[in-house]
Amino acid sequence: MAKPQKSATKPKEYAVYGLWLSAAGLVSALILGGLKFLAFSDLYTPPDIKRLNLVFWISVGLVVIGPCIYALLNPQGVRDFLSGRQARYGSNALVMTLAVLGILIVVNVITFQNPYKWDLTEGKENTLAPESLEALKTLPQPVTALAFYSGRMSTEFVNNLLMNFRSSSEGKFDYRFIDPELNPLLAQQMGVTRDGMIILQMGEQKEIVTYASEAEITGALVRLMNPEAYTVYFLTGHGEKDIEQSNENSMTWVKQTLSNKNYIVKTLNLLATNAIPEDAASIVIAGPTKPVSEQEVALLKAYLQKGGALVVLSEPPVLTDFGQAEDLLAKMLAEDWGIALDNDLVLDPTVNPPYMAVAAQYSSHAITEKMGTLVSVFPKARTLTLPDAPAGKMTTPLVLTTENAWGETSPSREDIAPASFDAETDKAGPLVLAAVSEDQSSRVIVFGDSDFASDTAYSSYGNSDMFINTIDWAVGRKTFGITPKDTPERSFKFLSQIQLIGLMLSGVCLIPGLVLVGGLAAWAARRSRG
Repeated sequence: MAKPQKSATKPKEYAVYGLWLSAAGLVSALILGGLKFLAFSDLYTPPDIKRLNLVFWISVGLVVIGPCIYALLNPQGVRDFLSGRQARYGSNALVMTLAVLGILIVVNVITFQNPYKWDLTEGKENTLAPESLEALKTLPQPVTALAFYSGRMSTEFVNNLLMNFRSSSEGKFDYRFIDPELNPLLAQQMGVTRDGMIILQMGEQKEIVTYASEAEITGALVRLMNPEAYTVYFLTGHGEKDIEQSNENSMTWVKQTLSNKNYIVKTLNLLATNAIPEDAASIVIAGPTKPVSEQEVALLKAYLQKGGALVVLSEPPVLTDFGQAEDLLAKMLAEDWGIALDNDLVLDPTVNPPYMAVAAQYSSHAITEKMGTLVSVFPKARTLTLPDAPAGKMTTPLVLTTENAWGETSPSREDIAPASFDAETDKAGPLVLAAVSEDQSSRVIVFGDSDFASDTAYSSYGNSDMFINTIDWAVGRKTFGITPKDTPERSFKFLSQIQLIGLMLSGVCLIPGLVLVGGLAAWAARRSRG
């Protein structure tokens, strides 16, 4: 008796796997597409965006390949489907679906290329001020804003603000977000020293915005269109911090940031030139380890009398090589400007390390008003004393320490750890770490530390903001104000008891009652028609 032969497996029996493959690809593409949308909206930061894009497009490819596999393995089934009545009905539905999708795609493309936001708020909170609109209107070239925000920072407010600028610029303003942690080289090239900074580019010119607000961005746009050549000189010859070469005692980050803000940065050796250049908008003395000579102090004094600006970053005497030499610069600051440099070292047992002075309080001043909640730290600082200001001068403390800090008057260079506070010889906190003094034409800013602006500490917390704000104020760089918006007053009017009852009845009884009556009327009408 012959054995029954097994029926050969036909290729069309495997065709259904093509449809299953397409369905799996569709589900995967939808999920990955949702993740891509969340990443685009800054609501999700994928660990590897390139891999996410790769898997997404592979999923889309499976959606296309699946039906092709089905058609290859079961061509007769495809012909039967296309010639049947269901195919005709299905083709009509497919055409309508494709038409709707096409309209949605076209509308979204047009909307994306021509963004516009309707401001329906009563106080027009989402509408730019007239000054901002005028600045955008007069832009001679397109401007691109590079917002350096990592995944740890919220970008909702900044995104809405930059979108308002873009939608009001008639194509002259655009922006994009960059993660400085994923693009550290670009961040370094742009002079970005901390998270949350914005760089505005117009041609070869750049402006740094350290605080995201409409006024700051508009001011940066105005400065891009009207660049002013401010020249800042850094004094040399006394062991000051180096702005040219990177080393353990350098300030190259300061020079790069100032250059990115369109400053001209130069060095000045007064002992060699015996003259202060006419274009000096400000002179910076950053951490001298040797005393400034009497000849140089005389030149600086004459420079200030003519309306100059001087920024002094001092160091505790224990960390210098002054020895018993008289500090003529400190004498001039105390006598002429009312800022005395104390011979001590700030110590705080609640801070690690204890010789790190932390800014616990800022005064109300143009230099510190943009600091917000950003703290600044001053490694190995000395304190300042503000006696009665000389006639015609106004002195203001900028930075104060915590109450736990004190000024140690007998520190050791080898061991500067605090032992104990001596009420008879040491200064009790809070202590002044920085101060300004000004008259009608000149400005002097003194810090009890220079390390806070060095390369090792410049990017720490708000140190870079503190120093750059100081230079901006010293040279008189204009800040920009915008017309404040009138916030409408809103008050809740309490309802009477009768009004509350009427509101409750309308919500609980009237609206559901109308729905019920409508349903009964429809039921009666259908019943009467049989």
